[in-house]
Amino acid sequence: MFLIRAGKIEDLPRVLELIYELAVYEKAPEQVINTVEMMEKDGFGPNPVFRFFVCEKEDSGEIIGTAIYYYRYSTWKGKRIYLEDLIVTESERAQGAGKLLFDRIMEKGLEEGCTGMMWQVLDWNEPAINFYKKYYNATLEAGWLNAHLQDYEIKTLLK
Repeated sequence: MFLIRAGKIEDLPRVLELIYELAVYEKAPEQVINTVEMMEKDGFGPNPVFRFFVCEKEDSGEIIGTAIYYYRYSTWKGKRIYLEDLIVTESERAQGAGKLLFDRIMEKGLEEGCTGMMWQVLDWNEPAINFYKKYYNATLEAGWLNAHLQDYEIKTLLK
């Protein structure tokens, strides 16, 4: 029913649509500033910083999901695969595509010699939390706070 494959540059417009769909679900569409051009450079340029898989419907070839990942380094644990986003379009959820994508990320981590996998989930996203608990018995940590600075803030601070 579904085919999981490595993402290609020509998939980026659809992947960005899925990213925007996720942002709408997470009540933050105005925060999406990424573009296809940025993703082309960042994923397919001379120093790629992310990779992705897509999930296609076998009968139509329609991309209905994506899993975007990169590698991070933990001083305590070594090389880790980081799942940035797991997105399945709303009309296709609960049919197995998300599990196939998640499993492929786990496989990729093992293929690349990672010591484990990391990701985040919003504390109010009960469907996602239930998915991670039901299928993977995942450990969901409390106590860590996300911190970030935007580029314009960094520029101001460094002046």
